[in-house]
Amino acid sequence: MTEREILQSWIEASDNIVFFGGAGVSTESGIPDFRSVDGLYHQQYDFPPETILSHSFYVRNPKEFYRFHRNKMICLTAKPNDAHKKLAQLEQAGKLKAIVTQNIDGLHQQAGSKVVLELHGSVHRNYCQNCHTLYDAQYMLDSEDIPVCSKCGGNVKPDVVLYEESLDMDVMREAISYISKANVLIVGGTSLAVYPAAGLIDYYNGNKLVLINRDATPMDRQANLLIQGNIGEVLGGIHGI
Repeated sequence: MTEREILQSWIEASDNIVFFGGAGVSTESGIPDFRSVDGLYHQQYDFPPETILSHSFYVRNPKEFYRFHRNKMICLTAKPNDAHKKLAQLEQAGKLKAIVTQNIDGLHQQAGSKVVLELHGSVHRNYCQNCHTLYDAQYMLDSEDIPVCSKCGGNVKPDVVLYEESLDMDVMREAISYISKANVLIVGGTSLAVYPAAGLIDYYNGNKLVLINRDATPMDRQANLLIQGNIGEVLGGIHGI
């Protein structure tokens, strides 16, 4: 059997699958990986993305933070790709129990998935740091300089986890619970280099760890099944579900 045939058989036989994904799941929808260095990035910004997306930079230089956030992090025209759609189908079929994602774009929910654990938050949730009024992504996109609350004038911050900030421990505990109980764990579109999120796969207790990625990861040797390729193309090829 080929790797993809093995994946097909494991999915057909299981009703306890968990998916853990990163930026590579969304790049096929046209959302760039902000860590990738490109010409446009060099022309527009004087700091690396990891610096701009840190808590200390947000406090020190909020105008530049929000300029990057609008230009690079909010992409409301993006649509779910074959990976998002297949995962939603697997959930509807009773096979997939949860999606654990490092992405903040909301495309899994847009595709129809219900149980989505967002480790790093979402650009679709934004809140006033003063009165906690909630705002959507369009409000942030339409704002200028530093977004302010229409009710009290406080600063509106995206509900995303910045560098130097802690992950939501309730979300982490729920992710650990799903992963530790999973029969099949499919990991895709992530370099498995960003901690503590990357450490979640250490909680998997099964023997069907699937890694789907275009490039090698530090966890490749731990995989029971390794498939090199685009996550949308690989998952989109799963049939009969």
